[in-house]
Amino acid sequence: MAELKHIFRPGRIGPVELRNRTIRSAAFEGMGRDNGPTDMLLDYHRRVAEGGVGMTTLAYASVCRSGLSFTTQLWLRPEIVEDLRRITDAIHAAGAKASIQIGHCGNMTHRATAGCTPVGACTGFNLYSPTLVRGLKVHEIEGIADDFGRAVETARAAGFDCVEVHAGHGYLLSQFLSPYTNRRHDEFGGSLENRLRFTRLAMERVMQAAGSDMGVLVKMNMDDGFRSGMHEEECLEVARALVGMGAHALVLSGGFVSKAPMYVMRGEMPIHSMTHYMRQAWLKYSVRLFGRMMIPCEPFRPLYFLEQARRFRAALPDATLVYVGGATQAAELERVLGPEGFDFVQMGRALLRDPALVNHIAAGALGCDCDHVNYCIARMYSREMACHKDVYDELTPGIRREIAAIKRRAAKP
Repeated sequence: MAELKHIFRPGRIGPVELRNRTIRSAAFEGMGRDNGPTDMLLDYHRRVAEGGVGMTTLAYASVCRSGLSFTTQLWLRPEIVEDLRRITDAIHAAGAKASIQIGHCGNMTHRATAGCTPVGACTGFNLYSPTLVRGLKVHEIEGIADDFGRAVETARAAGFDCVEVHAGHGYLLSQFLSPYTNRRHDEFGGSLENRLRFTRLAMERVMQAAGSDMGVLVKMNMDDGFRSGMHEEECLEVARALVGMGAHALVLSGGFVSKAPMYVMRGEMPIHSMTHYMRQAWLKYSVRLFGRMMIPCEPFRPLYFLEQARRFRAALPDATLVYVGGATQAAELERVLGPEGFDFVQMGRALLRDPALVNHIAAGALGCDCDHVNYCIARMYSREMACHKDVYDELTPGIRREIAAIKRRAAKP
């Protein structure tokens, strides 16, 4: 293998220095319980930290109860600080930095989980959940912006070095940014500047709470991934605005969970595997009937966001940009961090398949053998995220056949 010149260089995100340029992305682990952390979550992130990554990110912690989609998600509140501190202490003991993604799911929840009618930019119906949605009032928007600030304060108390604000993928901030979900006629809707207003309020609170010692990343869309969504030109303006708000780094992603979910991670969704783990009979059979229409395949290719991300790199030469999307091999990491000019690279599925991937690359490995059949994604809504190769003996014959069929289809030119 050629010399690795870029992966193992230290790098900074605002005031925080990482030992190398790799970050475990905020891919939802599904390892919480009662909206708090577990020993399973601790063990996974400790293994990733011990495996050599520069920083590992705990995925999707809601800033308030109404922002929860599942009971296996974290709700970032004082009651769980002590348990979170156990996780950050373990990460730090392994030499890595600890980050936590904070956000609000908006319309992608149900009353039983959120404790209220799901809220969003506008009143309507979310077919993906499915649920009725109530548009937020102005004072509620301001209240959730305050919740973002309090979440950062809680993250600091729990020992996190960074927070990653989720402003993409069709979550609440993204629902306000996108013309597809934001049809408001007040100061929070219409022009892009108005659609940015909620994000500005939240970021003011975040940056104030982060102070001078915490790093702030923002995950954002380069494209919503469908015709009536937000596209590259407006997304570039959002990126420039976020830099102006003080964000220390931008994580460049794309897609909309309730409209173009596979644009986020690419490949085919294993519908049989997904429904196998679902508990509600009505949901199980609805997804079996309509799942392929609602979750269409987006073909996977290595570094699938690179072409778009290059244009953001060119437009934002002085910004700290984090590449994410289809990087699993050492040569791909080197390319992204070297000739392509990105500052850091995030990995999700690769570090699920091999939590020690970074150390293995340092020892001469070419990369990991993630085959992107997305079984891990299919089960994470009902159980903890896991690679099919690690639980193969537990799989039913039907799930095994589905995985084999997806591999065959992906191999066709």
